[in-house]
Amino acid sequence: MTRTLQPVETETRTLRPGRSRGLRRDLYAAGAAALLVTAAVLIGRHIQDTHHTLRVGWPPLLGTWGPHLGPGTPAAVLVATAVVTHGPALAARLRWRSLLPLAWGTSLLWILSLALIDGWQRGVAVRLTTHNEYLSVIDRFHDIPAGLRDFTHHILLHSPDNWPAHIAGHPPAATLTFVLLDRIGLRGGGWAGMWCITVGATACVAVLVTVRALADERLARRAAPFLVLAPAAVWMGTSADAYFAAAAAWTVALLALAVTRGSLTAAGASGLLFGLTCYLSYGLTLFALIAAAVLVLGRHRLRRRPALLLPWLAGLAVVPTAFTLAGFDWWEAYHLLVTRYYQGAGGVRPYGYWVWANLACTVLITGLATAAGLRRTGAVLVRRRDARTLPAAPAAPAAPADRAPADARLGLLVGLALLALLVADLSGMSKAETERIWLPFALWLLPACAFLTRPRAWLAAQAVLALLLNHLLMTGW
Repeated sequence: MTRTLQPVETETRTLRPGRSRGLRRDLYAAGAAALLVTAAVLIGRHIQDTHHTLRVGWPPLLGTWGPHLGPGTPAAVLVATAVVTHGPALAARLRWRSLLPLAWGTSLLWILSLALIDGWQRGVAVRLTTHNEYLSVIDRFHDIPAGLRDFTHHILLHSPDNWPAHIAGHPPAATLTFVLLDRIGLRGGGWAGMWCITVGATACVAVLVTVRALADERLARRAAPFLVLAPAAVWMGTSADAYFAAAAAWTVALLALAVTRGSLTAAGASGLLFGLTCYLSYGLTLFALIAAAVLVLGRHRLRRRPALLLPWLAGLAVVPTAFTLAGFDWWEAYHLLVTRYYQGAGGVRPYGYWVWANLACTVLITGLATAAGLRRTGAVLVRRRDARTLPAAPAAPAAPADRAPADARLGLLVGLALLALLVADLSGMSKAETERIWLPFALWLLPACAFLTRPRAWLAAQAVLALLLNHLLMTGW
């Protein structure tokens, strides 16, 4: 069905007093976020130079200073320019079914072009083949059932033939993904890297589907360019966490479709994916908080069809049951991982620095626009007077009496995603390297940008940040 929505807001020189005040507060929020990053860089540099305990080359990021250009530079600049110039207008006017594949394709180009700034070999082909990465242990899984039964025996640092850091730090579904890719002929770092990039780029589509289902289409359209042009793309092209982010995002999207459309199939698929997600990364069990937001926002439908939870729970049981029957104990492995974490860099890196410097990393992967968007999200949730800064939505059928306005529903979704990220932060199990570890959570903060006025200016800031990071630093991921 073709539908023309409210055109994206045009950028004018004159703002109403309420809007001018809101924009000024947005700039304050962005400025505070920039100061947080500056403090993390300066204090982190001092700690690393004097105590050598941060274990990163360019605090708060894992990387080193190294200005450079590469074959991906022209493409990255071109994609950024096109999205900044035409993204908001296209997102507002395209048919929804055309917008989603365009968002995926553009996100794919943005991620890939940024990765290719470092060249094909360093940027894509060798990332997952280094000694700490998944492809380094493929030859130890000739017998997959035996490998699963023996998995926990090699997690601790001093155990015989201990797993490299990333294999030990994740449940075996992460490693098995690349083992299976190898088995079907997609061997080597190039195929593994493109798997993560191609699948990871779909995460923005999943977030858009969720926002449309739980809030409204207008807000999803406003968020689309920000999801496509996220600074997080710098790391989505270089780590398996992009793949994890997509699995987690589609878990939420399918659950949103299940509760809003009453689809038993979507509910079962969501449960299946959530089970897989928990066996890709231990920390992604925190996505239960975001799933809870979906259930709260869809509670008026669930009251009428509570049976929707049955296929979700049935799907959720599949992956854990399969791995348990194969001999892998998730809880035992997690407790061993905690010990392994403190045997290595996690036992050296100071919690007092990383508990706030991780948030500076989050600013770098989500951008200053998201900091301003989160400020507006808070305003929406507390119903501050300047919260309603967007053009009025077209007339629509009245929502059920127990259903909050669209902006409040989006605010709740973003708020619980932020809560999940903060819980991960306070746990102390993510000291450093959160520019990749928190990619799954960061994607759910970006829809806050839908509340911003002057979208093109904020998009330009997002693009400049991503380009500077990728061209000035040799990132570790």
